[in-house]
Amino acid sequence: MPRQCSYPNVHLPAVKPYYSQSMEKGIQIRLAKQKDAETIREIYNHEVRNSTATFDLVERTTEEQEEWLTERSGAFSVLVAEMSNKILGFASLSPYKSRAAYRTTVEDSIYINEEFRNQGIAGELLFHLLEVAKSSGFHAVIARIGGANEASIALHQRFDFEIVGTEKEIGRKFGKWQDVVVMQRIINAGGPEPK
Repeated sequence: MPRQCSYPNVHLPAVKPYYSQSMEKGIQIRLAKQKDAETIREIYNHEVRNSTATFDLVERTTEEQEEWLTERSGAFSVLVAEMSNKILGFASLSPYKSRAAYRTTVEDSIYINEEFRNQGIAGELLFHLLEVAKSSGFHAVIARIGGANEASIALHQRFDFEIVGTEKEIGRKFGKWQDVVVMQRIINAGGPEPK
């Protein structure tokens, strides 16, 4: 069952294809559909096996990926970057913490198929993901970046995220202790105070 939340379902308004300078073809950013679950799983599981972008140690099954996608409907959205019916990457908003006072804060995640990195796709996904977060009424977006991923840190800095701390040796992967850099961006800063 989709998670119930106090935010309306998100409909991404007028997201038009964009054209990357490094690629001659248009890339569309759109809301993910259930049929995208297997490709999202393949992209994610590659990171489970090969990087510290995720601290998961066990690959997701098809059923787990479908459930994950179902839980991220409404305000907790998943976007995909697609070109010629091929998904190049995805980005998601997830609840930051389960306690009620955190409900206006979300955590972002971005994963790109390794064949299509360094072509501006992550930036396009993050731009649209922040628009979804803002239109859904969220106040803060947190990025938790593991394993000294300088590219992800730089990406988030370009979108006005600030480093607010480092969790030292919080995870262990590939036989090494891994730090997590915590970044934050306040959105809807001029909005009304919560009731």
